Amino acid sequence: MHIETVKTAYRRYAGVYDALFGPVLQAGRKAVLEALRLKPGDRVLEVGVGTGLSLPMYPQTVKVTGVDLSSEMLAKARLRVERRKLSNVEALLEMDAETMSFPDASFDKVVAMYVMPVVRHPARVLEELHRVCKPDGEIFIVNHVKSENRVIRAFEMGLARFSDQIGFRPDFELRELVSDAGEIDEVARINLFWRVMRVRNGVAHRRLSAG
Repeated sequence: MHIETVKTAYRRYAGVYDALFGPVLQAGRKAVLEALRLKPGDRVLEVGVGTGLSLPMYPQTVKVTGVDLSSEMLAKARLRVERRKLSNVEALLEMDAETMSFPDASFDKVVAMYVMPVVRHPARVLEELHRVCKPDGEIFIVNHVKSENRVIRAFEMGLARFSDQIGFRPDFELRELVSDAGEIDEVARINLFWRVMRVRNGVAHRRLSAG
């Protein structure tokens, strides 16, 4: 999907995102925060922070930076930080996850919730997640997993034709980005479609075509 397509989709969603997706996706946020096993002093990057629904869930003893492509979503996240007095949020930045401006090895933990099916080039984003994460750090991704049910999978494939309209690719599969099955661990199962995946950092993986 083109970057302007994604921006347009989330410009439409910004005003109603919390009401539509807040409760529905909350289980995934909670599962990630539990899996992170954060320690005092950890620096966390959340890619695709959106309206900041997850920000109040981080312990005050860690420092959080959020990035998102949507200025409208970030405006709501900044308002949430101000209202909730979240002093541990270091920055909320408008940034393309494919070309982040952070130095290498900047963060102890990197989180991407419900992001990979949205971005234009998932392989490039995965490379960036590895780059900005410390060598001994961890990467956690909440990602769609293709259904093993033939009827549901057929529905997902049919819905993929409307990716530009709905703002994400329902047929995206994270495991297709890696060459070693051991690179990704499933650490929590949210429902039939979504899983919390831990990606091993500091390993080479297959670069897919940018097309």
